Amino acid sequence: MSGSTTPAPPVCASGGLTEAAAQERLVAFGPNEIVKPPPGALHAFFRRLWGPIPWLLEAALCLEAALGKTVEPAIIGGWLVFSALVGSMQERRAHAALDLLRGQLHVEARVVRGGIWRRIAARDLVPGDRVGLAAGDLVPADCTVAAGAVEADQSALTGESAAVSRDIGETLYSGSTIRRGRAEATVTQTGARSYFGRTAELVRTAGAASHLERLLFAVVRHLVSIDSALAVLLVAVALWRGETLLPLIPFFLVLLTATVPITMPAAFTAANAVEARNLAKEGVLVTGLSSVQEAASLDVLCVDKTGTLTLNRQTIAAVVPLAGETEDGVLAFAAAACDESTQGVVDGLILGLARKHALTPFTRETFIPFDPAAKRSEAMLRPAHEGDPVRVVLGSPAVLGMLADTPPDFTAKVEELAVSGARLLAVAAGAADRPRIRGLIALADPLRPDAASLVAKIEALGIRILMVTGDTRATAEVVAKQVGLGTRFGDASRDLDNSLDFDGFANFYPEEKFRLVKTLQQTGRIVGMTGDGVNDAPALKQAEVGIAVQDASDVAKAAAGIVLTRPGLEGIVSVVSGGRRVFRRMLTWTITKVARTVELAALLTFGYIATGFFVVPLTMIVVITVLNDIVTLTLATDRAWVSPAPEQWDIGQISRRGAALAAGWLILGFTVLWLALHPLHLPVPQIQTLMFVYLMYTAQVTIWLTRTPGHFWSLPPSGPVMMATIGNILIAGLMAGFGVLTAPVSFGLLAALLLAVLIAALLFDQLGGLKNSLVLRP
Repeated sequence: MSGSTTPAPPVCASGGLTEAAAQERLVAFGPNEIVKPPPGALHAFFRRLWGPIPWLLEAALCLEAALGKTVEPAIIGGWLVFSALVGSMQERRAHAALDLLRGQLHVEARVVRGGIWRRIAARDLVPGDRVGLAAGDLVPADCTVAAGAVEADQSALTGESAAVSRDIGETLYSGSTIRRGRAEATVTQTGARSYFGRTAELVRTAGAASHLERLLFAVVRHLVSIDSALAVLLVAVALWRGETLLPLIPFFLVLLTATVPITMPAAFTAANAVEARNLAKEGVLVTGLSSVQEAASLDVLCVDKTGTLTLNRQTIAAVVPLAGETEDGVLAFAAAACDESTQGVVDGLILGLARKHALTPFTRETFIPFDPAAKRSEAMLRPAHEGDPVRVVLGSPAVLGMLADTPPDFTAKVEELAVSGARLLAVAAGAADRPRIRGLIALADPLRPDAASLVAKIEALGIRILMVTGDTRATAEVVAKQVGLGTRFGDASRDLDNSLDFDGFANFYPEEKFRLVKTLQQTGRIVGMTGDGVNDAPALKQAEVGIAVQDASDVAKAAAGIVLTRPGLEGIVSVVSGGRRVFRRMLTWTITKVARTVELAALLTFGYIATGFFVVPLTMIVVITVLNDIVTLTLATDRAWVSPAPEQWDIGQISRRGAALAAGWLILGFTVLWLALHPLHLPVPQIQTLMFVYLMYTAQVTIWLTRTPGHFWSLPPSGPVMMATIGNILIAGLMAGFGVLTAPVSFGLLAALLLAVLIAALLFDQLGGLKNSLVLRP
């Protein structure tokens, strides 16, 4: 391996690994990389055509083609291709998060090999390598500090804005950035075994099961069960009568085509896409369409503290003078111990506040920048008059408590401020051998102004909020109390299995956030997760509704299905409301599909048993199926009622409610059939026309009945839904009146039939028991 030599860091190093030993370990442990390339586009596409639902659609396609038809197979094939393309595109988007993680580790490292310092690609590091780290470096692998000390920014990993000090024997995680100091460190873990790598592996493997696919399969299973029972009954009757079964085969094939919900994936996708477009106007970018529909059932939201409830920006919360001191005096001494040249975050805050107060800076004779090992910075000030220089020290209260004299109120003030969750710095000034602590500076990550009100809005939607953060428990409890959450915080090692007994978890790592989401999902919860850092990416991808906040890292945005483009959490309320609108639209679609399929199958089966002929021509059943599928696609644009509580898919209840409505229409349908046969004595072709129109009328009215839990006129449908349903009624009436593809029937009879259907709809709407069985209530 070749590499350019580089000057050794000032910290003395061992000779490091030999080149031969490094090569052996590279073979044993593999490169310091974290992802595998995603599968090819064609592979991802064809994998979407394999599974129970695609098999049903493909079987229907083959059967239709075997019957010599062309339109129906083309429609089925089009929906299959469309669904496979959408699914594969979503999979490729998920791999974008891994690509970003991999890109962050495409760096070089300073390493000593065979006693010579050189710069090599980070991918060639192995456990045991000795690396040099200085300010501005990205830590290329997990390692333990062997010499020196540094201050590291781990915000990309933990999400916490405050830097951490790392001394000899302490761990530095790959992906963090060195802010101050110099050190040598021994590599302990590389690639997928590193902290960064484990996070990437979680992102790669994370992902919730598709509730849409399970719903789709459950709908098909229930409908096929009903059709199968009716088919067996029809065969039994035909055999009992001694009739041949050959004429029944086309009926079974057409019934199968009418049963399979060909347009369901497209209808759900269209509904999600329409709502995603509306959400974009509210500052919400939807990158995973399924997240919109899942938001309807969201009942637990895991909220990351930093960058979500807070601004992820360190500020000076307070300058606290101790006995006998002034705020400006403490601030002036603190500014004297800050580095104006590099201006770290804390230095910049203190110096900026000093300028804002128009304080005259002291003249320094010497200055020692912040030392992560000593946890302090120092300065010697030139005295204004004759006298000894003044020593100023800025650093950890615990460290200064041992170096300086402490006023009587020092300990009480430290404890008081610590309870608030603030990060504290002490300021001491005075004689060189024993300065006196003059005051404290409290640093905090401010709460977002709208955090408390938005937490209340989200909880008003029936959603349980859990705070999850990598910060300390004390800080988490303070923020939770400020936003109106409880202060019961659990422990990741023992409390995840009963996580809902708590209000949040602190000191959380990526694996623990990921485990929390999975644990909640295993109990049947639909989980949302908000976050902004690399550490949040696995949980964002695993959650049904992963939400990256405005200032999130690219990795977090790529892993999430929802990206907020405006500050605050208002977008979450919009997402949940949008999801519940989508749910209601799709609930209408599902109940309508169940109701009209049961109605059609039962009417044809029992009509054939009673009359000896199919009461609707099989060719017209295809027309009914196509027209109904087209009109239900317009439901994506419909106005929808928003539930005040999480919605839940219950296919058993949906099936029963669809069947209840079908039963009501069947009673009227057989009444119409009896009138056509006996009092009216209509010929068979006209009876078939009348029943075709009847099925078209009832299908449109069923949509109106199932749109809202109130009376069907309480929430007017959207323009497209209104035009589509009325259009289908007109098309069916005109086809029947003019005899297009069927025998003509008088317009007077068609008008009477429409009036009977509308009267029945009003009756169904008024019958509380039937109405309650038609529409899910939370």
